Amino acid sequence: MVRRPLGNHHHGHDTLLVTSDTDQTEPVSERTGRDEQSEALRDLVVGARVVLWDFDGPICRLFAGYSADRVAGELVDWLERLGLKELLTQEEQVQPDPHVLLAAVDRRHRRSDLVAEFEERLTREELRAVPTAWPTAYADALIRTWSALGVGLAVTTNNSPRVVSEYLETRDLLGCFAPHIYGRTGDPHLLKPDPHCLNRALSAMGAAPARALMVGDSASDVTAARRAGVPFLGYGHNERKTKLLKQAGADTVVDSLEPVLRLLWENGTPAPA
Repeated sequence: MVRRPLGNHHHGHDTLLVTSDTDQTEPVSERTGRDEQSEALRDLVVGARVVLWDFDGPICRLFAGYSADRVAGELVDWLERLGLKELLTQEEQVQPDPHVLLAAVDRRHRRSDLVAEFEERLTREELRAVPTAWPTAYADALIRTWSALGVGLAVTTNNSPRVVSEYLETRDLLGCFAPHIYGRTGDPHLLKPDPHCLNRALSAMGAAPARALMVGDSASDVTAARRAGVPFLGYGHNERKTKLLKQAGADTVVDSLEPVLRLLWENGTPAPA
């Protein structure tokens, strides 16, 4: 049963809902906001015929047991041994993201042997991280459920496709994606936020951007999806990530994949093609 406060029959910010079983109050505006978020999430999830996944974040924490900071530091040390550390700015030299370093080196020596060696070293470090990668909660079940419903799945990532394939194989998930794994190429200029990997996936799968969905956890994912014309669902596992995604323009962000999985269970089948 729902009781409304006496003498207050409007739906302004101070209207309260009182439930007989909990005896707790909740502003209607907050409930309405959550309902709107739930509806936006449902529209994204149920309408998707193809889902493009970022890898490190939504599917797993690749560097959960093997620090990305450490990898970045070792790559900077390698450049220093070559006498090329000055290719990086002071800010870049302490940058914890190896992909930022790769892009920086590529800007100064486009398509050079140095860039190719840097990328190969990064790939080896990513492969070394696979055994200690931490699966994202509900990701495995969500991937299998989407696949069972006939939704096409692809990985669109700045990580090496070799790394993605190896990780998915360890989780018995490779069959849900193969052959649609689109990762880092020999041209770092095409890393996200460039939409190159998303466009490759859409073209190979014969999918219209509007009927696809990207699941990502970074500002570069938001930008790449927008440039490709693909609806976006943000995964922000903490407040900082959520804030960055929203600042980048993500309208719908979840802090867990569980509500996405629950929506699929409730609706049973995807929207018709």
